[in-house]
Amino acid sequence: MSKRPVSLALALILGTALAGCQPPPAPPVAAAPTEPAATAAATQPADAIAAKIAAYAEVTLTADLSRLGEGDRQAIGLLLQAGEVMDALFWKQVWGDKDALLKDITDPATRRFVEINYGPWDRLDADRPFVEGIGARPPGAQFYPADMSKEEFAAAELPGKDSLYTVIRRDAAGKLIVVPYHEAYKDELDQAAGLLRQAGALVSDAGFAAYLKLRADALQSDDYQPSDMAWMDMKTSPIDMVIGPIESYQDALFGTKAAFEAFVLVKDIEWSERLARFAQHLPALQRGLPVEDKYKAEMPGTDADLNAYFAIYYGGDANSGAKTIAINLPNDEAVQLAKGSRRLQLENTMRAKFDSILEPIADQLIDPEQRAHVQFDAFFENVMFHEVAHGLGIKNTLDGKGTVREALTDLAGSYEEGKADILGLYMIGKLGEMGELDSAKLKDNYVTFLAGIFRSVRFGASSAHGQANMVAFNYLQREGAFARDQASGHYRVDFDKMALAVNGLSAKILTLQGDGDYAGAKALQDELGQVGPALQADLDRLQQQNIPVDIVLKQGREVLGL
Repeated sequence: MSKRPVSLALALILGTALAGCQPPPAPPVAAAPTEPAATAAATQPADAIAAKIAAYAEVTLTADLSRLGEGDRQAIGLLLQAGEVMDALFWKQVWGDKDALLKDITDPATRRFVEINYGPWDRLDADRPFVEGIGARPPGAQFYPADMSKEEFAAAELPGKDSLYTVIRRDAAGKLIVVPYHEAYKDELDQAAGLLRQAGALVSDAGFAAYLKLRADALQSDDYQPSDMAWMDMKTSPIDMVIGPIESYQDALFGTKAAFEAFVLVKDIEWSERLARFAQHLPALQRGLPVEDKYKAEMPGTDADLNAYFAIYYGGDANSGAKTIAINLPNDEAVQLAKGSRRLQLENTMRAKFDSILEPIADQLIDPEQRAHVQFDAFFENVMFHEVAHGLGIKNTLDGKGTVREALTDLAGSYEEGKADILGLYMIGKLGEMGELDSAKLKDNYVTFLAGIFRSVRFGASSAHGQANMVAFNYLQREGAFARDQASGHYRVDFDKMALAVNGLSAKILTLQGDGDYAGAKALQDELGQVGPALQADLDRLQQQNIPVDIVLKQGREVLGL
């Protein structure tokens, strides 16, 4: 998530064509704007919608709770309820009135697909509308008035208008005003805060209890930094939760407003112990980045940690579109510089995606002689070091005018994801040279990475990860890191050229970020961020094989028997 969570992270940034639209005001039935009839979606046949649903592999989120104490088990039930509040708030942010939308849809398959997508736009198909009368997805979601132009926003002198945690509304006179999240969503946030405080009184780990209390305070004040610091300090809790407004991918107008989400997690103690040692190498890896010294002068905190978890709940932004399989938080640059970040590998969902999606894709597109290099351990490492790599590089532009996020605005998410992808491969190679990883298995990482690009770009180039992967795919192909056999349609990695291309793309992205070079970043994305005809033909071939596009989750208190 980025989860940036980011990660991870993984959340959608809309394409530039959609970002230019300014739909008319919302109809009374719901808060989401409707386009004119000429651009509205035609009703899709029920069997077509059912086929879209069938393209998701259902995964049940469970974990062994028997090792947990009674207090932790009780707390999980409260944390799940708090996550459900975030889920409902996310609906408000990206659509409006969920019930008003669903009540006029009689086809069960269409209703279910609306629930999967948190609205009437197909998130894994370039946000195309699939409900009659619904037009293009508004780029500003519900964060801004539907009739507001970028020029009007730029001209408005409103303190807090660029905050992650404010919405823009109109007053009775029609003028723009700023409303903090804790006021705009007061009832729901008060409810979630109360649940977190109740859970904090039950959990076994004092650090987790302190975090829950501070996070509850943050939901009611919009001051998240103290709770982010506390989350970084907790190391030993057997359960965990990510909750609040975190990623800004849903705001395709300015890439600023954060969307509500939640994860509830149970720690895999054994795997976590295996991962713990890598954080100590971050300063050395930063110093070795293949770029000029000025672009790597910032030192990441060494108080970061790597852990593996079983996810038992995804809510809101985390559950929309493609499901993230790893989390990297906090996003606050000041916290990252002070303490680093935490990287949480979501082991059960990662395995589900590898088995149901990545392996079948590799069977179709990877050269049979290299197919054995596609391994789950390599997939796990690629994802893990993607998250670690979010902590490397540069957070503040060299001209002193602000953060990389502020300089690259709507492109920041895709470039951060692209940086993490390519630096993850760089780190695996370096750790192999240092004897921390088996260098003989680097080929597995390279081939599995290539197969992983096919998995990601099936979501389209409208997502942050889709854009990042297309730039990487086209750059690496241009540099000869892999080649496509025209007769068979199979792809084969050139391992020596791959290593050189990884360094080259790393330097390119880090330089654009450090310079805050929006024009250069836009030019590179325009040049390399598109799906070419040969690749599109291969992706069409995957679709004909009925390989799942992603997973959909069966989860919650009932699934866990709580």
